[in-house]
Parts: sequence; C-alpha cells; structure tokens
Amino acid sequence: TPSPDLLMARSFGDKDLILPNGGTPAGTSSPASSSSLLNRLQLDDDIDGETRDLFVIVDDPKKHVCTMETYITYRITTKSTRVEFDLPEYSVRRRYQDFDWLRSKLEESQPTHLIPPLPEKFVVKGVVDRFSEEFVETRRKALDKFLKRITDHPVLSFNEHFNVFLTAKDLNAYKKQGIALLTRMGESVKHVTGGYKLRTRPLEFAAIGDYLDTFALKLGTIDRIAQRIIKEEIEYLVELREYGPVYSTWSTLEGELAEPLEGVSACIGNCSTALEELTDDMTEDFLPVLREYILYSDSMKSVLKKRDQVQAEYEAKLEAVALRKEDRPKVPADVEKCQDRMECFNADLKADMERWQNNKRQDFRQLLMGMADKNIQYYEKCLMAWESIIPLLQEKQEAK
Repeated sequence: TPSPDLLMARSFGDKDLILPNGGTPAGTSSPASSSSLLNRLQLDDDIDGETRDLFVIVDDPKKHVCTMETYITYRITTKSTRVEFDLPEYSVRRRYQDFDWLRSKLEESQPTHLIPPLPEKFVVKGVVDRFSEEFVETRRKALDKFLKRITDHPVLSFNEHFNVFLTAKDLNAYKKQGIALLTRMGESVKHVTGGYKLRTRPLEFAAIGDYLDTFALKLGTIDRIAQRIIKEEIEYLVELREYGPVYSTWSTLEGELAEPLEGVSACIGNCSTALEELTDDMTEDFLPVLREYILYSDSMKSVLKKRDQVQAEYEAKLEAVALRKEDRPKVPADVEKCQDRMECFNADLKADMERWQNNKRQDFRQLLMGMADKNIQYYEKCLMAWESIIPLLQEKQEAK
C-alpha cells in the first residue's frame, strides 16, 4: 500500500506542499537555547541500531592544470570489513567524470533500482567560478553524499562497478571495457515494448508518479523563491556595509555624539556580519538539498518509466499468446520470465521508494530545523547588537 506521503499527494491540488519536520509539538515548551534544537535532533537520528561494514569519505580536493584542461580531483577513502574487498582500506583520487561513469554503470547494471543523483556538471559561465573554494567545497559535499547514498543501499553497495570505483588505481582501464553481460538487461528494457502503449499503471505506481510531479513542482518553486530571497539579502548586505561607515564618519564631526554614533556604526557592522553568515548558510546548506531532491525526483521518474516499459512488454506478450489459435495449456516460458521481471521491478521500486521517503523525511527535518536554528541565531545576534548600545545612549541622556 502507498505510504501516507503518497496518499497525501493526491489531495495537494493548488495547496502548498507540507514537508515533514521535527518541530516542537503543540503544548510543549521550546528548548532553552536554539543550539539545543540541533543537539536534540542529532540524538534522535543517531539511534538507528545499524551495524555498518563500509565507510566512504570524499575529501582533499586538488586542482590539476594540464596543457589541454584544468580539473579538480577528490580523494576517496574507503574502509570496509567486507570479503569483496581485498584490503581493509583504500585511497584513490577521482574527478567528476569518474563519478558520472559510476552512475551510468549503476543505471545499466541495476535498472530496477533508484540511483542517487549527481550534482549538475555544468555551471553558467561568468556566474559561478567552478574552481572557487566555495564551489569546490559545495561539490565535494554533494559527491560525498552521493557515495554515502550508494554505501547505505543494500544492493547498490555490492555492485561490482562500485567496488572498482572505490579500489582501482587506474579507472581508465575499466572505462574502456564494453558493456558486460550483467548490464545488458538495462539496455534491453529500452527496446522491449516495440511501440506498445501501456494500458494503465497500477494505482500505487500512479500515486508515486503524481506525488513526484507535485513534489518536484513545489520544490522548484521553493528553490526559485529562496534564490530570490538570498539575492535580496545580498543586496541588503551591500547597503548595510555602506550604511554603517556613514555613522563612523559623522562621529568625527561631533563632540558629545561621537561615542553613540560609533556605537551605532559598530552595531550595524555586527548585523552585517550576522546577515553574511545567514546568507552563506542558505547558499551552502539549504539550496543544495533542494536541488538534490529535485534531481532525485527526476531519477525516480526515470526508474518508474523503465518499470512501465517492463509492464508494457509483459502485456504485449500476453496479447500475443491470446491471439494464437493453437491451444496452449501452459503459459510460455518467456511470458513467465517477463512476469517475474516485472514483479522484481515492482518490489525493488517500492523498496527504494520507501527508503527514499525515509531519507527525505530525515533530510528535510534536519534542513528545516537547521534553517530555523540559523535564523534564530541571526536575530539573536542583531538583537544583542542593538541592545548593546542602549546603555550608551542612556548614559548620554542622564549626563544632560
């Protein structure tokens, strides 16, 4: 049966998408400090009871300047106790196109499973410097999350191509190899229907499709609005940085007002610093998660389309059998195999959808809690800055 999130998708209409979060229930007191929100959240999330036997970390980005191109590589450190690995620890360097190769291989060899998305490769020229520290760090985090998604998957983490990606010193030798026998199922799925049109999706998969359409639409709207808000915050920050020094310059012309004016200038400076931190957090932590889940919904739609192709093949074979004149007491073996493949596809897709929903709840819970915490910190810093100059102003008033 569909999860509550899937059923909820049918009643969205024009209403805003309500994303799950771990806010304080009604009727309970809020935590004493904003930082305790995240502390409490992390304590809740750490209690999963899972025993991990594979750990992967992406770090240490390095810039390589060659005659023909300039690119970034990342160090990938793997530690595992699995028998599939000859050594307990590996360290290799990979560039973005290697990650792209891995994802393509996973799509070919595991067509029934949801493959996590990669961050987009291309950047609009002149808008973002893809070799800047900020961009490289944002991409490193995204690539690290990509590998951790695969590591946590009970099937993808055992894929032979993933093993090669984590352990091979020279990945180019594997890239030159043709499509292995294991990968041909993914290629065949694309050509099995022969133009046959699917009759109807089962209700649970139709609900998944409707939910993904609504989810991507709402997240896209949130992403666009968030980017506009960040742009306005940056413009406001520019104004604040010009606004504060005016009071400092003015103070040089005044006698009794010099100290209060300097205080106002320092207060605006503190507010500027707090706003800059908030904007950086939104850009580096909030927007990437939104974008990842927009891409995630596209990946899920792709798997759903492959499932429909397998169902269409099964229906086409059934019709072909029904049109034959000779009496066949048993269903042909190829039809049974196709039915088995469709049932396998259904089971894998439903399991991955449930896993994706669980990850989504946790990620958005942490995202929204973090956003609330950062906003609280920002307004607390601004409040402290303005409250700090009140005694100074009161002293001047009493002196009069």
